[in-house]
Amino acid sequence: MTARDFAVDMLARLPFTPNDQQMQVALALARFCFQDPSAVSADRVFILNGYAGTGKTSLTGALVRALAAHHIETVLLAPTGRAAKVLGAYAGRPASTIHRRIYRHALPGENAATTPRENTARDTVFIVDEASMIGAGDENGRNLLRDLIFYVYSGVNCRLLLLGDTAQLPPVGQVISPAMDPEELRGYGLKVTRATITDVARQSALSGILSNATRLRQALATGDDSPTLVPLAVSGLSDVDVVTGEDLPDLLDTLYRRDGLDNTIVITRSNRSAVDFNRGIRSVVLGYEEELVKGDLLIAAKNNYNWTGGIRGLEFIANGEILQMQRLVGEEIKYGMRFADIAFGLPDREDISFTAKVALGCLSSQSVAMDRPDLERLYTSVYNDPDLCDPLATHQERIRAMQKSPYWNALQMKYAYAVTCHKAQGGQWRNVFIDLSYIPPELVGREFNRWLYTAVTRAIAHLYLINPPEQLIR
Repeated sequence: MTARDFAVDMLARLPFTPNDQQMQVALALARFCFQDPSAVSADRVFILNGYAGTGKTSLTGALVRALAAHHIETVLLAPTGRAAKVLGAYAGRPASTIHRRIYRHALPGENAATTPRENTARDTVFIVDEASMIGAGDENGRNLLRDLIFYVYSGVNCRLLLLGDTAQLPPVGQVISPAMDPEELRGYGLKVTRATITDVARQSALSGILSNATRLRQALATGDDSPTLVPLAVSGLSDVDVVTGEDLPDLLDTLYRRDGLDNTIVITRSNRSAVDFNRGIRSVVLGYEEELVKGDLLIAAKNNYNWTGGIRGLEFIANGEILQMQRLVGEEIKYGMRFADIAFGLPDREDISFTAKVALGCLSSQSVAMDRPDLERLYTSVYNDPDLCDPLATHQERIRAMQKSPYWNALQMKYAYAVTCHKAQGGQWRNVFIDLSYIPPELVGREFNRWLYTAVTRAIAHLYLINPPEQLIR
C-alpha cells in the first residue's frame, strides 16, 4: 500500500466530508507514518498544529483507526490524565499520560523524576495530544520534553507525532510551547515535518463556541498586542450564554443534577478566585457544611508517586488529576499540621480505588499548592523527626528516611469545582463557565486573548460567561 492509498483509507474513516486542507494533512501524515524510519532522510517527528474546530481531533481518530487496520502499532499519550481520557475517547482506544508511560514507579529512596522506563516498542508511532502543554522543565528538575524524545527514540524504528494548538496557553513560566517549536526539536537532532490546520470544518462553523474561538484565534494570528478586547458573540446562539452571579448557583445546581459533577467546571483567572468559587459552590450549591464530604471532587496540585502502589492504569497521581472522595478514613494533627486519610476513586473508573494521606491545609490555600511556610515547616519537622531517623544520622540518611514518610508524601489537593485555566488545560467539559467578572485594563491584550481562547475551547456543549463587561460581548 502506498502513502496515498493509506490517506484515502484514513479520510474514508472521517465522520464528515474532508475539505482540501484536511486532505493535504492526511497525505502528509500518511507519508510520515509509511516512510522508512531508519533512513537518514526520514522525518523523525511530525508537528500537527490544529486550531479549535478544524477537524484535528477527527483526523487523529481516523489516523489511529487506519493504522490499527494496517497493523501499525500506536501508543497514545497526553500530558494530563484528563487529556488522556479525551484522546482515548475520540481515538477509540486507551491512552495514557506521558509520565505514566515513560517513568517507572520509583523505589524507596529513588528520585521519581530520574527513573525513566526502557522503551521496548518497535515500529511504533507515538501520538501525543495537547503537546502545547509539554514543558521543558518542572519543579522536580524534570525536562519532560527531553525525556519524552529520548524515550521514544530509544525504541526500535519508533517515531513521534505531536498534536497541539499554539493559540493555547504555553506551559507555566514559558513564553512559547517548546514541543510545538520546530527549532527546539531540531536542537535534539531531529528532522521536523510541520503542518497547520486553519480552515474550520463546515459542521464546526455552526457552533457558537467554536465561532468565538475562531475570532479569538484570528486576533492572535495578527501578532498585535494592543490592549483590545475581542468581543464574543452571544446573541442568537444556542450554546453560548451570559450568566449573572445571582443566577449562577441555581444554574450550577441544575447542571450538576442533569449532567453530574464531573461534566461542569468554572474557569477563573487566579488561585484566589478559584478558592472563593469552590467555597461558594460547596456551601451554597451543594450544601456541604463539612470540610470533606463523600462524593467531593478534588484535583491534585502536584505530582505524587507514593500512594497508588502500582495500580494498573494509575501508577501515580498526576498534577491536574481529578479524584472523587469515597470516604474519610481518619484525621490527625502531626507536626502542627492537619492530615486526613481518604479513600479515593476516579470519577470515570469504578474499578480503581485507593487510600492516601492528604495535607488538609492545601485545600483552601491561595497558593498553587501547599503554602511555602507550611512546606518549609513540614520539611524541617520531618527531617528532624527522631522516630524516622537517628539524631546522629547524616543528611543523606535523613533525606532517604523522609522519602518514606507518609506525611512528607501527603497528597496536595484542591477542590475541583472551579480551577484556573492552566489547571483546566487539556480537559474538556460539557458545560464550562468562564469568570469574566472583573478584567483590569492592564490585563487586556494578547495574553488575555490567549487565556480566553484556551478557556473557551474547554467547552463541548455549552459555554457560560459570568458577568462579562459590556465591551466583551455582542
